[in-house]
Amino acid sequence: QVQLVESGGGLVQPGGSLRLSCAASGSIVSSNAMGWYRQAPGKQRELAAMITSGGSTSYSDSVKGRFTISRDNAKNTVYLQMNSLKPEDTAVYYCNGEVITRGNGANYNANYWGQGTQVTVSS
Repeated sequence: QVQLVESGGGLVQPGGSLRLSCAASGSIVSSNAMGWYRQAPGKQRELAAMITSGGSTSYSDSVKGRFTISRDNAKNTVYLQMNSLKPEDTAVYYCNGEVITRGNGANYNANYWGQGTQVTVSS
């Protein structure tokens, strides 16, 4: 059983910074692409940033230049550094990724979601 656990959310003033972490636990062999999604009240969930297993990154236009996604494969952890935060960044942030696990002598690929962490940007 794999769990993705996010942390680091909270309340921050406009212009401030937060760093989100997503730690994967379980019988993990490796992980492929990992991403951070966000969902604001009354809106659909959207992809904010993604990182491949090789470290290539991509960002939505709304966060490009302000957010940085990174990963530490040895710790099975993905990070999202968020700078110059705006009120419109307020949302629940979810970690998502494809994780490869080992069991019964075989490897298995599956997609997992974390439970989400609230980020509120307000003065």
